[in-house]
Parts: sequence; structure tokens; C-alpha cells
Amino acid sequence: MTKLSPHWITEKHIDFEYKKYLLLAWLQEVDKQFDQIRLYPPLAELIEHYRSAKALKDNKQQLSDSFTQRLQGFDTESFKLLYDKISKEDSLMEEIENILEFSLPRLAHYLEEGKKIYELVEKETNISPVGLVPLHADSGYLFLKSGKNSNTEVYEYQVSIFEQPEDKYRALHTSFVTTYTSSFIHTFVSIKTDLIRANSKLPNPAVYAIETGMVVPFSETFLPVAKRLLMRSLSADQAVH
Repeated sequence: MTKLSPHWITEKHIDFEYKKYLLLAWLQEVDKQFDQIRLYPPLAELIEHYRSAKALKDNKQQLSDSFTQRLQGFDTESFKLLYDKISKEDSLMEEIENILEFSLPRLAHYLEEGKKIYELVEKETNISPVGLVPLHADSGYLFLKSGKNSNTEVYEYQVSIFEQPEDKYRALHTSFVTTYTSSFIHTFVSIKTDLIRANSKLPNPAVYAIETGMVVPFSETFLPVAKRLLMRSLSADQAVH
């Protein structure tokens, strides 16, 4: 799907009708993706565009002040320079404000639609450990099954922690391992045993099976939902321990 630039509101030609066309064309693409229950990347992009537009609206005075201003005189009482905004910049700010007033409710609408689809898929998705979960479960395997597919998609996962001045963040990295065809031989327990034999670097891995009966796009919807469920489960387990 066509991407909308992160700086689409303020870059290039700032004109309400032009920006309106850009946004509506992109939202039409988002709508098509949602009709097919394809959540990503459109949902992630919606979140970022809504946050950016909201921040721009909340800080439009700061943006206005950053425009070129004309020196008007000097206030002898407050010892401050007096500036007069160039009329062109005033009209530019008005145009940006019109774009924001038009864009924010429409972005919010589609963001809400995306969240509803996400919550529906999540509600129909179950996560459960395969065997005993080790005390430290920051690395292991994901067994994924969706819809009528009889296959089990196996992913290795690794949780890493990175710090920023204000907080610590946990990031989940996954990599595809292999596919097992479900049968009386390939149960979740037997697959786990097979993986332990094949990978000596993970002799006691945490393994989680995530399943949904819904028929949804795997990469665009099921995998992102599964990864978020895993992170939530790992956080809950860590809080218990």
C-alpha cells in the first residue's frame, strides 16, 4: 500500500485542498486493507500520523513562532524587541490549522476502526505455554496456528531491554525457524523436543503456542497480534516472579 509521508502536513506545497486529497486517497487505501483484515502496516502508520497531527495542533503556537518575523520596533519599558508576523506566514498557519481540523477526526475514526479489528482478533486468539516455562523466559519459541491451516509455524524469539533516560523498554525480536505439518506425530510437545535436540544454544527454552480459529492474513495481522500477546504474557510472568 502507498505510504503517507510522516511530514505530509508541513512538507512541500501547503494547501488545504491538496492535503485533503492526499489524506483521503491514503485513507481509502487504509479502508481497503481493513476490509481484508490487514492491520499492519496501516494501523501502526495511523497511530503515528494521529500522534504527529495532535502534537502539531498542540504546539502550533511554537510552530507559528518559528516562522520568519519582521522587526517592528523596541519596547523601552520591557526592553524587548517587537516583531510583526509576515502576513504570508499568518495565512500559512491558517492553512495548516484548517488541514489539522479536517485531518484529526478522520484519522481518529480509522484509528478506532483498526483498534476494533485488533481487539476482535485478539479476543479470538489464545496463548498457552508448552510444558514448563523456565524462570527466565526472555528467549524461546513461538508455535503459531491460525484458521483452518494445519501447519504450525515456528518462530524463535528474543526479548532485549534498552534504556533511555526516562525509562526502560522491552523489544521483541522474532525469526522464522521452520514449519511443521500437524499430525499425531507432530504435537506441540514433540515439536518442542525436536527443537531442543536441534538447537543446543537453547537447552531449556520457553515455548508458547498461540492459536486462533479466525482466518486472517498471517504476516499483516496474526503475527503482530501474537507478538503482542507474548509480550503481555511475559510481562505478567515477570511480575509474578
